[in-house]
Amino acid sequence: MSDHKHEHGHEHGEACGCGHDHDHEHEEFVLTLTNEQGEDVEMVLVETFDVGEKLYALLLERENPEADGIILRMEEEDEEMVLYNIEDEAEWKAVEEAYNELLAKQE
Repeated sequence: MSDHKHEHGHEHGEACGCGHDHDHEHEEFVLTLTNEQGEDVEMVLVETFDVGEKLYALLLERENPEADGIILRMEEEDEEMVLYNIEDEAEWKAVEEAYNELLAKQE
């Protein structure tokens, strides 16, 4: 995906990572990212998780949920949640390890 930051609002209950149980039905949280070919791709936020003091989001393609997802760092700026690519190798390794542990717990 691109190096552009993508801003979107965030409300409690939209896979917000707040630690509360949100097992009830709710709308998909969909945002549009631009891929390397310059094409817009609708992505669905399916999971958030913490690594240390930082929050990360797992996004899957809305039209192709079987495709590899992407993980982006979420940061709050001016009361908006902004998504960033993970460019630091050490940060990526920590996030990948945490995500794999999360998957193992869900199985």
